[in-house]
Amino acid sequence: MSSESVEQRAERQGVLYIVATPIGNMEDMTPRAVKVLQSVDLIAAEDTRHSGQLLKHFVIRTPLVSYHDHNERARTQQLIEKLLQGQQVALISDAGTPLVSDPGYQLVKAAQDQSIKVVPVPGASAMIAALSAAGLPSDRFWFEGFLPHKQQARQQRLEALLTYSATVVCYESCHRIVACIEDLVALIDHGRQITIAREITKTFETIKKGSCTDLLAWLKADPNQQKGEFVVLIEGAAKAKSEDLPEDVINVLDILLAELSVKQASQLAAKITGYKKKQLYELALARKQG
Repeated sequence: MSSESVEQRAERQGVLYIVATPIGNMEDMTPRAVKVLQSVDLIAAEDTRHSGQLLKHFVIRTPLVSYHDHNERARTQQLIEKLLQGQQVALISDAGTPLVSDPGYQLVKAAQDQSIKVVPVPGASAMIAALSAAGLPSDRFWFEGFLPHKQQARQQRLEALLTYSATVVCYESCHRIVACIEDLVALIDHGRQITIAREITKTFETIKKGSCTDLLAWLKADPNQQKGEFVVLIEGAAKAKSEDLPEDVINVLDILLAELSVKQASQLAAKITGYKKKQLYELALARKQG
């Protein structure tokens, strides 16, 4: 922490730093992040016990306060008051870049509302690291964060996501990774690829690409592959061409899509028209997306 006088501190403006920390490998901590955390007046951390180990490793003695989902509103006001007094505050999460599926939005918004300078200090992000090594298109992607915990809600959300033509990136826990891939097996066209990125930057980092069926078999064959933290990346939907099908077939599909899910509509349309379910499914995805 800085040794400046009270008078010097009062003259400077408060700054909120959003500091990325390693997601596994400590060597991913940037020199700038260390310097900022050493120089600020206060560090707001999602879990002070967890972050305490990080600070100890880098010999950072700056005071810590907790900032998490359960105290976000009250703590935001306290931190804003300190920033308005000219103090400098750094926000960190348990791992990676704050605000990415972690608390912090309320604090950043409140700081901006008070014209307090907000400075990002970039670094590790599981989402970007996984995307860079997934072997799937990365020019456009949709970050979903964590999927719903309950199966029905998760399936409904996945069904919607599968209409996107961009690569879809989701976080998943070890408790639900098998169920998530089972849902994809039931919903996805088997020609589409997915990538599972597990324990990014850690000792047992694993990045596996293939069909949903193949990756489900791989997960079930080795319980060790079901441990850790996961990023699931789904290849975007193919853009089917409506001119490949007769107009009356497309009309049937559109009528069914108005009342049914993509999967149900394409299955029923295949039975009614005699056309291949895969072709109808791809067209349904494209028309649902819009």
